[in-house]
Amino acid sequence: MSIPRRASPAFSSSSSVRSRLGSSTRGTVACRVVLAVDVRDLTVRYGSVTAVDGISFTAELGRVLVLLGPNGAGKTSTVETLEGYRRPAAGSVEVLTLDPIRKHRALTRRMGVMLQQGGVYPGMTPLEALRLFAAYYADPLAPDDLLERMGLREVCRTVWRRLSGGEQQRLSLALALIGRPEVVFLDEPTAGVDVGGRRVVREVIRELCDQGVCVVVTTHELDEAERMADDIVILHRGHVVAHGSAADLMTGTWQEIRFAAPPGIDVAGLAARLESAVEEVTPGEYVVAAAPTPALVAAVTAWLAERDLALADLRAGRQRLEDVFLQLTADDRGEDDA
Repeated sequence: MSIPRRASPAFSSSSSVRSRLGSSTRGTVACRVVLAVDVRDLTVRYGSVTAVDGISFTAELGRVLVLLGPNGAGKTSTVETLEGYRRPAAGSVEVLTLDPIRKHRALTRRMGVMLQQGGVYPGMTPLEALRLFAAYYADPLAPDDLLERMGLREVCRTVWRRLSGGEQQRLSLALALIGRPEVVFLDEPTAGVDVGGRRVVREVIRELCDQGVCVVVTTHELDEAERMADDIVILHRGHVVAHGSAADLMTGTWQEIRFAAPPGIDVAGLAARLESAVEEVTPGEYVVAAAPTPALVAAVTAWLAERDLALADLRAGRQRLEDVFLQLTADDRGEDDA
């Protein structure tokens, strides 16, 4: 079952979304890009501390933008500014072409926010919470339909404090969607959610994008980010250190080969065969510091085959999002947001 829609849903990039339009040309077909979020030279300060230092990025309707960064990178400050709960020290932000501070009331009707924790009275049931939130909107989704879609039907009359962590997260997501938003901000949407629940969350996010909604996610779960992201912004010490599609960031220009094999193989012998440095970076994971040419990849697999060593994973010129993230934030001090 997909998220229900009505005749004129807010889940669409219709003419009511008065966002800036850009155009690009592919052959003879012009492609229109509709921006939901536009951040320009944003700076956020707390007294003498600069939490966000002149960052710029955009997010489009119908796509998932994932904001990544270690603690203290500026993610929370950035998202709170986009939601209209924090005033920038410099620069500008627009969400659906609205200033989140000056046009906050108009924006809240078109925006959904999922908190990582809290937001529901401990003694309230999922059905009561959804009915309460539905009363805030002129054309809400049906609470019963959302309970069904989020897998909360069986616990719909269980009070919040007795729900599991995963059930609370799924209810928080449902509350963010009840008003048919055009842009949704999700804070750690899969934290504490079991495997089945994570699949539901990912499916719902993809349905939102298919219906033209912009989804902005902040998370520390890099595997989940890799699964759901269309675009990624990596923040570090208040600066944007990477911004692009998930595929581009993970492909990049990585001049190395990574593979998995049994721990403790003869890296010196392999290095001699390849005439390139080889390192076992973690038990069973190896890096060859050389350009990933077809000949070098073939030499690696041949060397392993000669010794009957299983090859569990091979990435030539492509890394996991975790690898990219760690390389870009290697000097992290582990501080919280100011």
